[in-house]
Formats: sequence, structure tokens, C-alpha cells
Amino acid sequence: MYDPVNDFRNRLQPMTDSSWQSRTRLLLGDEAADRLQRSHVLVVGQGGVGSFAAEFLVRAGVGRMTIVDGDVVDPSNRNRQLPALSSTEGRFKVDVMRERLQDINPDLRLIVMKDFITPDKVDRILAPKYDFVIDAIDSLTPKVFLLQKAVERGLPIVSSMGAGGKTDPTLIRTGDISESQKCSLARFVRKRLHRIGIRSGISAVWSLEETNIDSLMYTDGTNFKKSAFGTVSYLPAAFGGACASVVVRALS
Repeated sequence: MYDPVNDFRNRLQPMTDSSWQSRTRLLLGDEAADRLQRSHVLVVGQGGVGSFAAEFLVRAGVGRMTIVDGDVVDPSNRNRQLPALSSTEGRFKVDVMRERLQDINPDLRLIVMKDFITPDKVDRILAPKYDFVIDAIDSLTPKVFLLQKAVERGLPIVSSMGAGGKTDPTLIRTGDISESQKCSLARFVRKRLHRIGIRSGISAVWSLEETNIDSLMYTDGTNFKKSAFGTVSYLPAAFGGACASVVVRALS
């Protein structure tokens, strides 16, 4: 008599690979894992979303990465950002992330750009050949300019919309930016992109949760950022995970 349980057990393969990538290869397969190892991903922004996205990609086996951020660790970053510790305050986020990412994979080919994204710098940053770009910028003007230039160059890109003012990770969605809903940042981004003739073709991560507008605060306007919402530890990380998943699934 056929026993499905025993049949399943008999088909199980003993695990002989004990390398740090063995579990990823077990899930994705060697061919896909090898593609990730050959891929070069640009991650712009190393805050709450970008730092987690970068780490998830390195742990998934992406072999080449460029990270961009000009900010230093501030005490207020500690509730949600990977590089933010009491011991790293005042250090550049990309320097902390460099140590962390290369400690995960010493063979990682990593380029660090200690710079804020401004419209005049985007062409230089996008000059190398990338297999995918992650936009984790939280300021509207440089975000839209990066998206525009990536589309013009034919670069696949996934853009994180607003993770602030939200608490429910089960309402996070991924898809084309034209499908994004209930996110003020996404609405502003779409409006700006429409002005230059871009309506679709950009992957995005957004949340269907209503933003808690009572958590809004105004900033000094540095680096095009005039306001920000309150955040909770796990929500930007979940956005970063969603961005990383778009990249891994596309490249593998």
C-alpha cells in the first residue's frame, strides 16, 4: 500500500553542504544562487529601510553591492536602523554597514559612497552597471530624480514608499507604482513622475494602512526633507525585507 509519508521521507536528500549559503541554495537552487552571487545591486539610503534591505540581500548571497548614504548615526535612529547603536553615534552609516556586511560575507565586493543623493549627483551614482537598484530615499525630490534617471537608463528599480506613521506589517504590498494606494508619499511620487511622462514600470513597496497623521513632525528641511512621521522598530525593516524580496525574486 502506498504510504505518502514514507515516500516523502525517502525522497529527502541528506544535507551535505554546511556553508553559510547552504540554506539559501537549498531553497533557490544552485543556478539561482550563482546568479545572485554574480549580481551587482545598488542600495540608495542606509536608514531604516535601506540598511535592512542591504543586509537581507547580502545574506541572500548577492555578491556585489554599492551602498550610498551621506548621513551619520543619530540617537533618534536607534529605534529602527541597523547601523544605529549607542556605540556608533556620530559615525557614518555606510562605514558601520561596510563592517557589518563584510562580516556577513568577507568575499562581498562592496563599494561605499559617502554622499547624499542630490539631482546633480544621480548620473554619477548610476554610471556603473547594476543589475537592480533599491531606492530607500525618504526625501521627495532626490527620490523622484533617481527614479526618473533609472527609468531612462532602463535599470530595474524598486522604490520604498512611506514606512512612517504605520504599525501593521501585514498590510505591506509590492507591485507596480501605478497600483500603490493609501500612501501620501506614493501619491506625491506618482504625481511628479506623471509630469515627466512616467506612469508605470517602477516596482514599489507600500502599505495599505492609514498613516497616523498625529505622528507627523517638521524638520529643518536639510537634504530636501521637510517633515517625517513617527516610526516603530519593525515596520521599516519589513519594508526593507519586501524590497529585498523583489530583487532576489527577480534576479534568481
